Amino acid sequence: MVQQFDLIAIGSGAGLDVANAIASRGFRVAIIENGPLGGTCLNRGCIPSKLLIHSADVVETLRRAHLFGVHVKGYEIDFPSIVRRVTEYVDHEAQQIEEGLGSVENPKLFKDTCRFVGMKTLRVGNETLRADRILIASGGRPRIPNVPGLAEAGFITSDEALRLTEQPTVLTILGGGYIAAELAHFFGSLGTKIQIVQRRDRLVPNEDEEVALRFTENARKRYDVYTGYDPTRVTRTDGRYETHIRSVDGTDSRVLTSDRILVAAGRIPNSDRLDLDKTGVRVDGRGFVVTDEYLETNVKGIYALGDAVGHYLFRHSANLEAQYSFWNLLDQTQRVPVDYNAMPHAIFGAPQIAGVGKTEQELRAAKTPYRIGRWNYIDTAMGKALEDQAGFVKILADPETGRILGCHILGTDASALIHEVIVAMKAGEGTVGNITRAVHIHPALPEVVQRAAASIGR
Repeated sequence: MVQQFDLIAIGSGAGLDVANAIASRGFRVAIIENGPLGGTCLNRGCIPSKLLIHSADVVETLRRAHLFGVHVKGYEIDFPSIVRRVTEYVDHEAQQIEEGLGSVENPKLFKDTCRFVGMKTLRVGNETLRADRILIASGGRPRIPNVPGLAEAGFITSDEALRLTEQPTVLTILGGGYIAAELAHFFGSLGTKIQIVQRRDRLVPNEDEEVALRFTENARKRYDVYTGYDPTRVTRTDGRYETHIRSVDGTDSRVLTSDRILVAAGRIPNSDRLDLDKTGVRVDGRGFVVTDEYLETNVKGIYALGDAVGHYLFRHSANLEAQYSFWNLLDQTQRVPVDYNAMPHAIFGAPQIAGVGKTEQELRAAKTPYRIGRWNYIDTAMGKALEDQAGFVKILADPETGRILGCHILGTDASALIHEVIVAMKAGEGTVGNITRAVHIHPALPEVVQRAAASIGR
């Protein structure tokens, strides 16, 4: 027997928000989730990672306390307690969501894996569901590189790293993006020796080139960083891992020994697990679901968002897409294209990174005229109070209009400071004048943003 719904949402992250909103309008909705409720962000992503990272931030404060005349005599790391605090919170939240859904009939929760078996028809466990409107919010998972011996030796990804109960003594990280940066900070600050293997010539290579270079330079002071290297083979003997690496130019080979290997080589969508061809939905060469500007796929009535689409792999992007999905699913005669303008991001490493808009290398490649405003943290009163020697703000603006083309921040509270620029770009005129005309509290840290903006006119 086929159960008919008005909407089927696959995935309980941002997809659950849409499902609840549509159900509140009186439509019969099904939500499908085979894992813990709440999606990647709550269970395996931004929430647990940032809770864990705060413990690392506390340790960094203790380690730098002597710079401010405070001498900490000693402290101990209770690693199991750190992880237990986070997992108990995350598991409780996921359980609360599941219990809440279990107590209602709409939206109706189906807790199992699913796959398409026909046009707009899904098989979920032993049940068959159908709807004219379907939302694919199936998320993604860690990408595993094809390194000989890696699968046989064993490894962890960010999924397992966030729930380890025993702290590694030495950790080898394969990859140099945002996941590697954040987990290196977490484990490294707590005392683990970190070895990072990155094929590109710098860490976080998708960031503005100056930010990536400065971040890499700082990382080399803290960790063993092997940029321009590939892992060629992994072996395991008596519980110890040996990662064989070779420089991209072929001039050097090394063997790194550790008691854990963490794969942080990016993420891939879960679309390959849904048999999308059975309902005719197209995906691109990387497996991301192809959508138009309204988030509708090539099959009318089937929409997709979040990591399944891959426009931006952030929860705040998925939240934005959820709003548009709701509007467009609710009334397909008056659809609204998604406005991705001023989509920001942050990396909660050491130091923090935040960015919005274009990088300098992107503007240069597009031959877009720009001017640069830059200011160092240490050249402001609060930056000096914090002794932030590495931090800086870089603003890229149109030389004629002053319109902000991009902003990139490295340093203390970068994830908070970037919001001043986001608001200017999204809600204001989008110019550096929106920043410079605002009265900034002295000597608060946002002065560094104001001064970077003001320096464009010099």
